[in-house]
Amino acid sequence: MSIIRALAQLEEQNQTGALCTVIRSEGSTPRHVGSKMLVFPDGHIEGTVGGGEMESRVISQALEALRDGKPRVLSYAMADPARGDPGVCGGQLEIFVEPIQPSPTLLVIGAGHVGQAVAYLANWLGFYVVVNDDRPEFCNAEVVPEADEYYPLPMEELPNKLEITPWTYIVLTTRGVDVDVKGLPELLNTPAAYVGVIGSKRRWKTASNKMIEAGVPIEQISRVRSPVGLELNAETPEEIAVSIMAEIIMHRRGGDAKPMSEKNLEI
Repeated sequence: MSIIRALAQLEEQNQTGALCTVIRSEGSTPRHVGSKMLVFPDGHIEGTVGGGEMESRVISQALEALRDGKPRVLSYAMADPARGDPGVCGGQLEIFVEPIQPSPTLLVIGAGHVGQAVAYLANWLGFYVVVNDDRPEFCNAEVVPEADEYYPLPMEELPNKLEITPWTYIVLTTRGVDVDVKGLPELLNTPAAYVGVIGSKRRWKTASNKMIEAGVPIEQISRVRSPVGLELNAETPEEIAVSIMAEIIMHRRGGDAKPMSEKNLEI
């Protein structure tokens, strides 16, 4: 498969990888400027930037870039392995490593009025939207047309059917404590970036106490944001969706939810 086709497939499947490109080559080096290699999260590659020890180091750095999300420029001299060089060709080269991260995924669990509004807004905001509900009559394109995928099954089965990554944001707009207590523990074992549960403080206290009694570690339960969303005095499903998505954007972008008018901003 060509690099271009592999990149297109990454975008189509909303997956991640790191594109490594030779941007400078002087003297004798294994590959010329413009040579590319795509590194996947499991370490396998498409293309090459030269092979051998040097390429092994590039792959290691590419995997690190996937973890921290930061691009980097790698410089290598290819002269003296005794001093740590990855080769003996005699030249020098630089490689730009660019992590290609997927669109953030919003997993909406519970496709009632609020869940539908959250899915609609998340789609408009550019999220890849996945909807789950154990009631098939709610979890379909007719009821929630803005979703990209539908999983009409019990919440606790989701981690076995859907890959939940550090780019996944989970919102439970479910119908009650019993549903949450049964399904949440499996989700808290995933690397999801965010887990929020709708409802009152009393509802969440009841749910968390039941999970603690069932043996769910407190440090996992503490990952949950509940009541979910920013305090806007929201009432309608659409207003509640704005509150929820505002908190997710804040979490994703590192905001503090303070009014812009209270900040000292340069003009």
